[in-house]
Amino acid sequence: MSTAEKLHVLFASSEAEPLAKVGGLGDVAGALPAEINRIAKDQVDIRLIIPFHAVIKEKNPPVGWIGSFPIKTKTGQSLCDLYVTDLDGVITYLLDSDGINHNSPIYYGDATLDGRKYAHFSLALLEAMRFIDWPIDVLHANDWHTALAVYALKDLYKDDPFFTQTKTILTVHNLPYNGYGADAAMTDLGFSPCSDPDLPDWARLTPLPVGLAAADRIIAVSPGYAEEILTPDYGCGLDGYLRLHLDKLSGIVNGIDLEKWNPEADAYIGHPYSIDRLHSKQLNKLDLQRELGLEMNPEIPMLTVVSRLDFQKGIGLIFDALPDLADQAWQLVILGTGAKELEERAQEIAAVFPDKVVSILKYDNALSHKLYASGDIFLMPSLYEPCGLSQMIAMRYGNIPVARATGGLKNTIIDFHASPERATGFLFEEKTAEGLKATLEMALNVFKNKQIWYRLQRNAMSTDFSWKRSALQYLQIYQELSQNLK
Repeated sequence: MSTAEKLHVLFASSEAEPLAKVGGLGDVAGALPAEINRIAKDQVDIRLIIPFHAVIKEKNPPVGWIGSFPIKTKTGQSLCDLYVTDLDGVITYLLDSDGINHNSPIYYGDATLDGRKYAHFSLALLEAMRFIDWPIDVLHANDWHTALAVYALKDLYKDDPFFTQTKTILTVHNLPYNGYGADAAMTDLGFSPCSDPDLPDWARLTPLPVGLAAADRIIAVSPGYAEEILTPDYGCGLDGYLRLHLDKLSGIVNGIDLEKWNPEADAYIGHPYSIDRLHSKQLNKLDLQRELGLEMNPEIPMLTVVSRLDFQKGIGLIFDALPDLADQAWQLVILGTGAKELEERAQEIAAVFPDKVVSILKYDNALSHKLYASGDIFLMPSLYEPCGLSQMIAMRYGNIPVARATGGLKNTIIDFHASPERATGFLFEEKTAEGLKATLEMALNVFKNKQIWYRLQRNAMSTDFSWKRSALQYLQIYQELSQNLK
């Protein structure tokens, strides 16, 4: 690559908001390439590629058909169709084929079916770039769904001149999800078991581990998570490999959409407010109390939960801790769906404390905005949290987090215990209801001191959670990798 040329970066993901989204990866893929494009358009030509999921077809976005091309399998050829659209100024490719399965959900929830879909997608996305004759300088893959594209460059394409200069980044959003179950699809597509002696035997035909072994750089979605996955507790059997390859591992915290999550201009809340007009936040709280049938009193601290009801999120700790604080003034509003057991417990605690607790077991985007804007304390006691977005959104709205000191939570929240003057929230270490109870009790006591609480809110709301921070760090890595390109 000459200095006069732009760096070609292909950002590969299984989902991208607003076209297709299940989790936080969709937020990242929908925002990060666009931000990189905004700040470095003269240096980088970054493009996005995702499967042409059925949910995207249902939305019927404006797309253009580029053409068809084959990929080889042991049983013959699979024909792929390549489409193009625009996502926030980023050229976005959509891939469809029998292997990807034209009418499939984003994720089946079945290891074999998902393994087949994303093994085909990983191979097809490389062939798509050959088809349009767009050599990749940096392939930026995300999670196990596209990790095989990274591995393919070291395995199937190691002698292919079209990919000779391609450098690779693999961002790990959630290490436990490694693509186990894709081995049959990998074999069908001609992949060899990874021969890296540092990998455990079980990982040699598993997408994420072989992608980690092949990647030039590995990025965890927070510095805290990058540290945690080096330990047996969080490393999912790959901590040994990662400790041996520390030189290519680092952590970069994700950002949030500051336009979408903006209390000054949020169309979903009745009373917009800012860091200098925090009194208006109380009006939103009174509105929500009225709407949900709770006592209308701004002096009662409102606890909020906006989350997938998953054991990973530590939701059970909330249900275990709160009864011991029943004699104190508080209200709790829970919004989310998930594990049946946790949904049942959410209903039970609402039945036990009908004057204190409201459980709303559904996904409701508009209501989530209201909870962020109305809440005083945001509960996020995650057992592990690679990055987390909810705590950043909550802080942007002056909704002070009480969270476990894990992963991205400890990178984005300044703990009151450690630095009361600079604090933006409250952290606790133990994975116990007692740890949550003690820290929440402290937060409830601090809430009574309006001067200190106001300082907490101002600190939280003034924290920079923009995507620009993340984009600049990724841009630096792209440039470092490109130094070896000619």
